[in-house]
Amino acid sequence: MKVSWDWLQDYIGETELTAEKAAELLGMHSFELEGIEKVGDDTVIEVDILPNRASDCLCHRGIARDLASVTASPLENDPLVTDPTLTSTDLIDISIADQEACPRFAASLITEVKVGESPDWLKDRLEAIGQRPINNIVDATNYVMFAIGQPIHAYDADLFPQVDGKWKFDIRFAEAGEQVSLIPEGGKDEERVVECQGTELLIVDGSSNTPIGLAGVKGGSFAGVHAGTNKVIIETAHFHPTITRKTARRLGIVIDASKRFENEPSRKLVPYTQQAVCDLIVDIASAKYEGTVDVLLEDVANPEVFVSLDKTNAVLGLDLTAAEVADILNRIGAEVTEMEGGFKVIGPWERTDLNIQADFIEEIGRIHGYDHVATVPPEKAGVPELNKRHYYSEQIRKTLIDLGYSEVITSSFRNKDMVQLKSALASDKSCLRSGLTKNLTEALDKNAGFADLLGKQDTRIFEIGTVFYPEDGGVGEHVALALGARIKQSGYSGKEDKLIQAAASALSESLGVSVELKSDKGVAEINFSELLNKLPEPTAYEAIEVGKEIAYKPFSVYQHMSRDIAMWVDEGTDSEEVKSLLAKHAGDLLVRIDQFDEFTKDGRTSLGFRLIFQAVDRTLTDEEINEVMEIIYKQVAEKGWEVR
Repeated sequence: MKVSWDWLQDYIGETELTAEKAAELLGMHSFELEGIEKVGDDTVIEVDILPNRASDCLCHRGIARDLASVTASPLENDPLVTDPTLTSTDLIDISIADQEACPRFAASLITEVKVGESPDWLKDRLEAIGQRPINNIVDATNYVMFAIGQPIHAYDADLFPQVDGKWKFDIRFAEAGEQVSLIPEGGKDEERVVECQGTELLIVDGSSNTPIGLAGVKGGSFAGVHAGTNKVIIETAHFHPTITRKTARRLGIVIDASKRFENEPSRKLVPYTQQAVCDLIVDIASAKYEGTVDVLLEDVANPEVFVSLDKTNAVLGLDLTAAEVADILNRIGAEVTEMEGGFKVIGPWERTDLNIQADFIEEIGRIHGYDHVATVPPEKAGVPELNKRHYYSEQIRKTLIDLGYSEVITSSFRNKDMVQLKSALASDKSCLRSGLTKNLTEALDKNAGFADLLGKQDTRIFEIGTVFYPEDGGVGEHVALALGARIKQSGYSGKEDKLIQAAASALSESLGVSVELKSDKGVAEINFSELLNKLPEPTAYEAIEVGKEIAYKPFSVYQHMSRDIAMWVDEGTDSEEVKSLLAKHAGDLLVRIDQFDEFTKDGRTSLGFRLIFQAVDRTLTDEEINEVMEIIYKQVAEKGWEVR
């Protein structure tokens, strides 16, 4: 999630913190920090919000509240402290068919709306976090969602037929085959029509029984806000997270709203959201607030949890006092009552993730600081149970790497195969792989062209991975081992089979059982799970070398180019002397030079070299390399050597 530092300061108030220091604290105590950058006059911090904190921290107020807990500085402005002052209206009627699927639904009527551009400050805030401004009504709903975490939808009220002078909203499950027309996705003009299975929750126009949205997932194209809108109805609700998640995943609609609903923000957030968005629309659209209908069928209070002081210190490896623990719990906004041996604690209402003692112990640990948490010395950690698959996988890896093979990890998904996914991740990832052979063949084809760059005469790869196939009406699986080889760029030549058989012999000797690899165009695959059954149980892991320094550097993503040069030199000329001269004048673009030929005839020796060029910042051109080669030809001629 992208977080605006200017926006956070609205809640934090005056502070000695800088955006950089705030990002550091969030990374140390709360979330994984993914980046920080300047956007105009603002600074944007990007953090990865995991599901356990998505209910309260997929918004700026939640991030600000967490910073306040870490720094022990209360928020100067907290929109969730002052109770909403919404008035009621009898112009909207709400009917909910299933209180578990939708325990709360609220709608507000706003009239005399003037739809137009949002003010600059609002557009700047949205653009800073990567959102595209649309109009002041839609922007207001997006702004409040990113401010306090509750998704909102706005309707043009005049496009709803009224029944007995009322707008009617029904929330019910879909019927199988029922269709919903959804608003176009970002940047697209055409709306999307989806067909329901009967498990989806719908928001329906009660006057015509027309679906106007997939509850919790995406709003319908029915009654969308446009330039001529005069009255709007603002909807906020609480939808069951599992129903939302299943619908969103099945239809591939994972957007900002559905992400928040499926992580279950507090149902108490609904009226605060209505207050915030209505006030904002009245302000920026010169509108008039008429009233709200808020139907709450079932409320849920955060549980009362006993937090043991001894248990807390034992889990964290600390020696915190009761006063220190109470201070941390109060800092996160919990209600704390000290008892014998610990505390009776109720988490703040917006924290739906604090339900058991372990949740609060985790909070105590992260707010206090993970750097203070004791670690267990290795000699006291105990000996892990031996894992047979891991043991022999490591043995196979060592054997094959010693033979010049490199391990690859390819995708478990394919475009076509035997096991079809019910909900595909992408159009080209709709099936599970039934074998490793096709993946390795594709990897060999893609990498054969890099043999010169790597200074290899061939490409050798292997993979250990799970494969899937139909079995007894379900899906079976086993771990497979596959090896592949390719000689230069010539495609399969038949010579690869000898490399595969040499690997089979080495594996047989290493494992102590016969390993038969039948090569098919340079690729062989066996059932590793069956092979494991033939191997004895390991008694101890192999000792590994420690302390060896290894240096890594990033590789270039740009295409390499090669040039061959062969020349006659005087018999007895050292080939290293020739190689050094070529390398010296080839310049910084040369990444490797290999000798590929040498023979002597009539008192002269012919030496052949392959020069490989590559840039780290661009794709090279023939003209660039030709200029380099002309310099080399000139130097060769000055030495009295003759280019062949």
